[in-house]
Amino acid sequence: ALGKGSDLEKAFATMALVYNNSADPEGKLSKGETKSLLQTQFGGFIQGQENKPKYQEIISALDEEPENKIDFEDFMVLLVSLTLMSDLLQQIRNVKTTK
Repeated sequence: ALGKGSDLEKAFATMALVYNNSADPEGKLSKGETKSLLQTQFGGFIQGQENKPKYQEIISALDEEPENKIDFEDFMVLLVSLTLMSDLLQQIRNVKTTK
């Protein structure tokens, strides 16, 4: 749908597609599905972060979610939170080009 979109537009479209392909008919993910998706699709950002207090705080918040499912908006907040605390983000920020 975004064949001619910008790199940033394509990135967000990809996030939405990955989520939608994993979500149930109501458009939600279970906590287990969310963690599995993070491991398989976001491993580079969370690898080696498991012992950081901020990572533990983010995952604990997911575990304490009163519903057993999260929606797309909560999933996006989770991705942004994990990205901001990631060591990989610091490495990426030192790169000046996307090509």
